[in-house]
Amino acid sequence: MRVFLSLLLLTAVACHSAFVEPGGSGPSTPANLTYQLEPSGDPNRPLGILLIWDDVTDANLANYRIYSRASTSGSFDLRGETTSNTFHDNGVPRLQYMVTAVDASGVESGSSNVITVDERLQLAAPAWLNSISLNGAIHLEWDDTSYLAAPTRFKWYRIYRTDYNLDTGLCGTSWLLEGTTVAPEFLASALSNGVPRCFGVSAVSREGYESLWSPLRQDTPRPDARNTLVFAYDANQSQSGFRFWQDVNSDGVAQASELGLVQNGNLTSIDFWVYRDPTDSTLWLVPEFSGTQIRLYSNSPVADLTSIDFAPASGYSRSMIQAVPGYAYVFQIVEGSTLRYGALRVTHVGRNYLIFDWSFQTDVGNPELVVRGGLSTAMSTSTVVTGTK
Repeated sequence: MRVFLSLLLLTAVACHSAFVEPGGSGPSTPANLTYQLEPSGDPNRPLGILLIWDDVTDANLANYRIYSRASTSGSFDLRGETTSNTFHDNGVPRLQYMVTAVDASGVESGSSNVITVDERLQLAAPAWLNSISLNGAIHLEWDDTSYLAAPTRFKWYRIYRTDYNLDTGLCGTSWLLEGTTVAPEFLASALSNGVPRCFGVSAVSREGYESLWSPLRQDTPRPDARNTLVFAYDANQSQSGFRFWQDVNSDGVAQASELGLVQNGNLTSIDFWVYRDPTDSTLWLVPEFSGTQIRLYSNSPVADLTSIDFAPASGYSRSMIQAVPGYAYVFQIVEGSTLRYGALRVTHVGRNYLIFDWSFQTDVGNPELVVRGGLSTAMSTSTVVTGTK
């Protein structure tokens, strides 16, 4: 972009030969000139700059003239004209801009305030970027340094994506904008499983200055009984419920396609749905199916899903429990005369969704969860049961 300024920013410029002094017969002077850069992914080369100023309401106004210059000591050159109170200048912006108004007789007003494009206004870059592989998606999270360092100037984060070569260990060069977010997390969804991708994150200020990128992160979405994502009910109702098993073909045997189903939180057949407390944005697990009860597995975090070995014999409740990263929860599910157990370990709790690993014991009445922890296929010891959901 521009080299750092070594001179004091100018607050006024020499009058153009056609300018008139305030109070003269010319049109009113444009006021409150501001700007917004258009990020490109390269913090040193924005796609352009958008200039905005207060509209002059004089009846004889004809148009506006936009002037720019490349240094604080150079002269202003005419950059363009417009009848609107906005102007978009494509390409890497010049250092300074100002605007005048012109009436129908060709008389030009005094100059507006001068704006200066100063790359020292860039926000701090995210220091780290982590990811979690999901089924057809990748969850990204990073430090919130960019916002915390300048909360009044922060606008949002931009997330970029490209392909990744596992053989060379290198990211591709054709980057695409995946999306934007104000939170230090992002869900890259609608991805094909088994296709490696590379991600990077930048921060953008309200003026449009884009920071340097975070460290790059590669990940590959994959189908798995781990890393299941469920939204809060008021964030995405259609994906706010979870059901350990739905016997779709009524054969009493749990097939892979019948296990670990993310469903509409409005259904009464789901085992639980996710509630977001409007007072503090905490997320809670709410038992839904009449035969489902829940309890905290341990009063301290567990290292992994496989740490949940046996389902406790008692202590289950229909009351909702807060979802906390690292903690494990066990479900007791009674359907008619059958009893089964499921478990999950929460790995992430965000503002809109949570992510967890889950296991489900298909053997009726068997409280042992570690043997089949995380598996999403029917075991040879599975028995035929009659469900009532």
